[in-house]
Amino acid sequence: MQKTDLNNPSERKKLILAAALGVVAIIVLWWAFIGFGGNSGAQPTQRTAAIPPPPPGSRAGSNATKPQPSTETTSDLLAQLEPVSYQQAPINVPEAKRNIFAYFEPPPTPSKTTDTSTPTPTPTPPVMLATVAPSNVYARTGDFTLEVTGDKFSPELRIVVDNRELTTKYQSAQQVSAVVPAALISTPGQRQVMVRSPDGRLYSNPSGFSVSPPPTPNYSYIGIIGDKHYVDIALLQDRSNKELLNVQRGDVLSGRFRVTSISEKELVLTDTTLKIKHTLAMNTDGDKGLGPLARPTPKVVDAEDDEP
Repeated sequence: MQKTDLNNPSERKKLILAAALGVVAIIVLWWAFIGFGGNSGAQPTQRTAAIPPPPPGSRAGSNATKPQPSTETTSDLLAQLEPVSYQQAPINVPEAKRNIFAYFEPPPTPSKTTDTSTPTPTPTPPVMLATVAPSNVYARTGDFTLEVTGDKFSPELRIVVDNRELTTKYQSAQQVSAVVPAALISTPGQRQVMVRSPDGRLYSNPSGFSVSPPPTPNYSYIGIIGDKHYVDIALLQDRSNKELLNVQRGDVLSGRFRVTSISEKELVLTDTTLKIKHTLAMNTDGDKGLGPLARPTPKVVDAEDDEP
């Protein structure tokens, strides 16, 4: 073994460094096992070996690793638990004042949803109806002939007015006609016309004509003049200008109304164009005193000097 030369500065430094490292090692071991605290009699900390974790699914291993609280610690915790008495003080809320500007507003009416479904297209009729003539007639007139023009007409087709089938005359594939009775035009309004077969297999598009109210005389029958010995004279008043007229049978008023009958109850006028009769009843309530019949008959008084 080679001896260390203390006279060599390099060797001397190595020895000093080795001694210093030894002292540091002793200090570290002292701090680790004993410590530098004031309690010199404290026992060194005992370290337990790490217990390997139990295999999965083992309940015994999991219960063994949980620390169980001591009885003394549990008693101290239970002693500290006391019931809490909490009393809430009532809150004084001032009464709400009535707001004169607040009023009930009804909820808005929900708008109706429109059906946006695509309508089914109407099939094209196999027969076409173009026009009807006449297109306008007067009510209360007599029977008249209705001419219907179109296309694809056949002898089996019939003219139908307001769902009433009429006897139809076939003229050509573009024209048919029928006589409309007076009963179908007794009142004003619109009449629907179409052409169809009795079995409904062939039919046309609908059309129509209008029925207008007939012109009426603008007069009031207010009196009669005459007796059984001469021709009666009717007293009329024009409603537009309050003019009084004396008429007899056969006279024509307003260029179209002929006087055909005069009686104490009514006056009959006939339209010379439409052949329609108009009846005017005697009216004395609104114009009293205008006719001779409306005037009271004077009472006969006996003279005082007729006494015997």
